[in-house]
Amino acid sequence: MERDMTDGMSLEVETTSDGSVTLYRDDIDEHYHSVKGALAESLHVYIDCGWRQAAMSRSRVTVFEVGFGTGLNAALTAKASVEERIATDYYAVELYPLSDAMTSLLRGHQPSEYSGFFEDVNSAPWDEETQLNPYFSLTKINADFLSMDLPRDLDAVYFDAFAPEKQPEMWGEDVFRKLYESMAPGGVLTTYCAKGAVRRMLQAVGFTVERLPGPKSGKREILRATK
Repeated sequence: MERDMTDGMSLEVETTSDGSVTLYRDDIDEHYHSVKGALAESLHVYIDCGWRQAAMSRSRVTVFEVGFGTGLNAALTAKASVEERIATDYYAVELYPLSDAMTSLLRGHQPSEYSGFFEDVNSAPWDEETQLNPYFSLTKINADFLSMDLPRDLDAVYFDAFAPEKQPEMWGEDVFRKLYESMAPGGVLTTYCAKGAVRRMLQAVGFTVERLPGPKSGKREILRATK
């Protein structure tokens, strides 16, 4: 395992079941992605069930990611936007950005088909909009999601916070109401967490919620919530 310290957190690079990598954060005993397949999870939950769903009825998609993390979701969205020629404005918030040393470690583990996108999103500066290519703009926000003002008219929300038992403050009804109020009509929120309590909170603030099959060899179900 390769290890790095970021803001006092000890992070280890681990290989997941589909051959892609994730990070293990030992202070909260939690991984950044599914150990059953980091790449498979991100592609299924956020790109296929989130971004593509939003892009079906729009010529331009505005995405907001809760937890930039390793940049995997942003890199995969950038790749999809270029391949499908769908203009995408991507916002992501992260309170604890990874160190340059850790992103360099991760860069060496990325499959060649999206390694360039991974490098682009991680090299982009924080707290300013960067046009990475003709179809994808990225704004990485170094802030506390719970106290920040959100972009408006969001078409897709990637809710990728750490699990409720690890980060309970991120999974309250007030959090989902804040997101709901910032989303465009017909906007979609996707998350890997299919707990009944989370589904009921999403419904309580106004979302129409559906359970969808999870990624192959991963979680049995995920949630998609539509405004």
